[in-house]
Amino acid sequence: MIGFGDRLASTLADRGPLCLGIDPHAFLLADWGLSDDATGVREFALRSVDAAAAVIGIVKPQVAFFERHGAAGYAVLEEVLARARAAGLLVIADVKRGDVGSTVAAYGEAWLTPGGSLEADAMTIVAYQGLSSLDDPVARADANGKGLFVLAATSNPEAAATQTARLGSGEFAGRSVAAGIVSGVEKLNSSAGAVGSVGVVLGATVRLDDYGIDAVQLRKTPILAPGFGEQGARIADLPALFGSATGNVIANVGRSVLRAGASGMRDELISLAHEARQAGAR
Repeated sequence: MIGFGDRLASTLADRGPLCLGIDPHAFLLADWGLSDDATGVREFALRSVDAAAAVIGIVKPQVAFFERHGAAGYAVLEEVLARARAAGLLVIADVKRGDVGSTVAAYGEAWLTPGGSLEADAMTIVAYQGLSSLDDPVARADANGKGLFVLAATSNPEAAATQTARLGSGEFAGRSVAAGIVSGVEKLNSSAGAVGSVGVVLGATVRLDDYGIDAVQLRKTPILAPGFGEQGARIADLPALFGSATGNVIANVGRSVLRAGASGMRDELISLAHEARQAGAR
């Protein structure tokens, strides 16, 4: 079985680093002239998938915007996940699940099981209760050719105090919480080939040095980087932001592209893909 890291490396090489976040905010549905219900979300999300499949290789549906419409929203999400994967896109389910080991195991089963109704290629996950709490999802991902992205240094400013706090005990005592997660994930990927299957979420609007993170540590680690576009980071700055780890970065774009509407998204993605190539990201 081909591992997620190998599939990701192939996608990045063939189609570049861009990832479209499929985030059907209520205000975007209104901008598109769609109803704020499961029907509107379906139209929005499927058109987003079609635009992405024409230009890039990765999408990231934000599950919360489907979940707020209850069972009907989840039915739409199942259709969107299947449509995206059938189109050859790598699909990262942005679910940010985290809990004690037995509960996280159930989350992993939901999102990482081949043939499941919510099957994705990877999921975002939270290690607040320690990386060891993720043992089951890590094993499941490895067995099924799936991936994980563990939150480390996110782009929302209110998280900085927690993520830069110093660990008082354990293997990575004295390092920041974010740096400890990066080091733990680095160990998980130590036996991988060029790119591992367990990644980290590192916001494009944060300075790695401020979190005690060295880009050299990330040479085998996939990086999911939100924060491009409306949050301030520029695709052209990818090499400056991530240095030697740039080749492993998934650059997530969302509202700045989605605001272009169904008719304009493809052109926006083409422009950003060109910007990435010009920057030497791919």
